[in-house]
Amino acid sequence: MTIAVRSNSAPPDNAPTRYDLVLRGARVIDPSRDIDTRLDVAFAGGLVAEVAPQIECAAADIRDVSGLILAPGFIDLHAHVYWGATSISVKPELVAARGGVTTVVDAGSAGPGNFPGLRHHIIERSSLRILAFLNVSFPGIFAYSAPVMVGECTDLRLLDLDECIRIVNENRDLIVGIKVRVGRIASGSSGIAPLDMALEVAAETGLPVMAHVDYLPPSRKDVLMRLRPGDILTHCFKPFPNAPLRPDGEIWEEVLIARERGVIFDLGHGAGSLDFRIAKGMLAKGFVPDVLSTDLHVLNVEGPVFDLMTTLSKFHVMGLGLSDIVRSVTSAPAGAISRPQIGTLAPGAVGDATLFEVEEGSFEFRDCVGKTMQSSTRLVPRGSVFAGVWRSQ
Repeated sequence: MTIAVRSNSAPPDNAPTRYDLVLRGARVIDPSRDIDTRLDVAFAGGLVAEVAPQIECAAADIRDVSGLILAPGFIDLHAHVYWGATSISVKPELVAARGGVTTVVDAGSAGPGNFPGLRHHIIERSSLRILAFLNVSFPGIFAYSAPVMVGECTDLRLLDLDECIRIVNENRDLIVGIKVRVGRIASGSSGIAPLDMALEVAAETGLPVMAHVDYLPPSRKDVLMRLRPGDILTHCFKPFPNAPLRPDGEIWEEVLIARERGVIFDLGHGAGSLDFRIAKGMLAKGFVPDVLSTDLHVLNVEGPVFDLMTTLSKFHVMGLGLSDIVRSVTSAPAGAISRPQIGTLAPGAVGDATLFEVEEGSFEFRDCVGKTMQSSTRLVPRGSVFAGVWRSQ
């Protein structure tokens, strides 16, 4: 689709306000304000300035985006972008360009021992907004690759809680939570102890925990019973074992109890954590993930994940409405990490937006166990706004 651009336009006689950018004519979906209608959106000074049915004003950059869907800037709550320093990570710009993402949250690639490097070499040099969960293990995820796979929590000598607290307190502008990975691969004989240690750090610092569980032990129930309101269980639609759906198609009781208690459920698609059978069964029961994220890393970036838009397309094919999809990558993740200034188009909020459309054609989507779905539609990014500045897709 061609986006018409009109720059340096003269203001109407009755328009005293000047904006940096105005996007006209899109279908605006902003779940944070219960908006789904055609509107114009204006940006000034890096912030959302006005949202209205028709905005007539002076602007350095005016774009007709009729036919597109305009949402708050998409947030990928779970990705790995400490590229060049951790074997798991991809370049953050790749996450943004292919997925329509304006904010990436690195999910524990770095721990206390190397977080300063993530800050200096990646975050401060990126044109993308990057926040982070701090890994409870000192070196972060240091050996995640096809040839070498060593869980960072297999040796409890690598977990120093005082160092975690020190790094959090020195980087509270960027660190949004504590990441811990447990399971046969991630924690080995350490079992569930790293989760208990991460919860200690989280309680001391007032942050949420994001918990990963792979293969037993520990079990899904062991993890869920420990998580507090506001903590995050990632990989929530994974296949057996530790799947949320019972063999008879009902949801495990501990999953329902955890949601009622206020635990946040994050998709974290990854290389092994989206099973279409599980997802369809959970959706049929009305259980929608609070957050849809990619867990994008080197072992899934060329499939089956690819990017955030592909992940969202899979849920669109499975019947999830656009408003719920947009909520899962805007206001929901923003709330999970206590960043109310993003994930919304409220005037005065950070001036981020994602534009996309529902493209028609013939498409195939694949899950993590080799199943495929055919579809006549997919979601594709068509541009974004970052801090009030237009970015072509």
